[in-house]
Amino acid sequence: MFVLHKKLIGMLGIAAAAVILSTPIVSEAKKVTIRVQSVIPSTADEVKMLNDFGSDVSALTNGEVTIKVLPAGAVVGVKETLDAVDKGLIEGGFAWTHYWSGKHPAAMLFGSPVAGAGVGIDNIAFLSWFQYGGGRQLYDQLWKEMGVNIKGFMLQPVGPEALGWFKEPINSMADFRKYRFRTPPGIPGQTYKDIGVASVAMGGGDILPALEKGTIDAAEWCCPKPDSVFGFQKVLKHYYLQGLHQVVVNADLYINGDVYDSLTPLQQKAIEVAANASLSKAMSYRIYENGKALKDLTENHGVQLHDTPADYFPAYMNAAKASLEKNAKENKFFAKVWQSQKDFAAVAVPFWAGAQASNAALGKAFADSVK
Repeated sequence: MFVLHKKLIGMLGIAAAAVILSTPIVSEAKKVTIRVQSVIPSTADEVKMLNDFGSDVSALTNGEVTIKVLPAGAVVGVKETLDAVDKGLIEGGFAWTHYWSGKHPAAMLFGSPVAGAGVGIDNIAFLSWFQYGGGRQLYDQLWKEMGVNIKGFMLQPVGPEALGWFKEPINSMADFRKYRFRTPPGIPGQTYKDIGVASVAMGGGDILPALEKGTIDAAEWCCPKPDSVFGFQKVLKHYYLQGLHQVVVNADLYINGDVYDSLTPLQQKAIEVAANASLSKAMSYRIYENGKALKDLTENHGVQLHDTPADYFPAYMNAAKASLEKNAKENKFFAKVWQSQKDFAAVAVPFWAGAQASNAALGKAFADSVK
């Protein structure tokens, strides 16, 4: 019996060893903190949504990856944000990709394709192009064209943005041209200059002080909620919703390429999944928040809502098209991206515009009844 017992123990030991040897060794993934410096104040809705994205990433990675949002200017100046990510001074940045049009003109076609890229692309159609029409692959190529060590993720589409805020009603382009007008940088702002508007580019946090000092006397930023957070209603009372300069706008996350490559495949996938979720959540959030804000502005702050003068649309559209054609002739990658958008639009926009006409008519009928 004793011999049998020894044999049994020996067999059990061999079996246990076999189980141990056949079980894969799972090492605990290294925890990573990605500091993301924003280009706007921490009170902005965009930062709120960025933090929501960070929460999703943390949940999907079981706390392995933390997105720590830093306010504008925390480590480097706003204009140095992308360069700082490229050099690894910060692990991540958050901005609108058209901010970097000075590095490459095609950045505008991803961050703010002027006048719907001149081919009728709205914010929802843009996502269709980005996710299924080849846009994502071109977006990844953009950073190589810029020569920066960046992995980018689109997070927050919005649009169309409002034309903006004015001291007095404007009834024509002649009235519009009387004002020094804050515009976005790059081609959208340049297009305003091309139609005779005194365009002044500046960061979001500088707009209200500039209005109060009289450095500018009219401005655009985004939409009712972000505009009201910035407090433009304190200075200006005439608001125009319909604009063409930023029918599509996208706020993006930039991660240093080496930092991103150091993540596990599961961590990388979690960021991708959270980014895709953010694309939908951002649009949903904007619709309701902007609706509430517009109601508050007109009912409680004396803001008067106006229709944009009819002669603005052909003037801006024609100038935008000329600017797009000029840049396409001067830069091969710009031409490649724009051609991709035009090819997509030729297929998708006739359907989407026709379908949206029903939605617009339905919504306007209800909006008129509310008035």
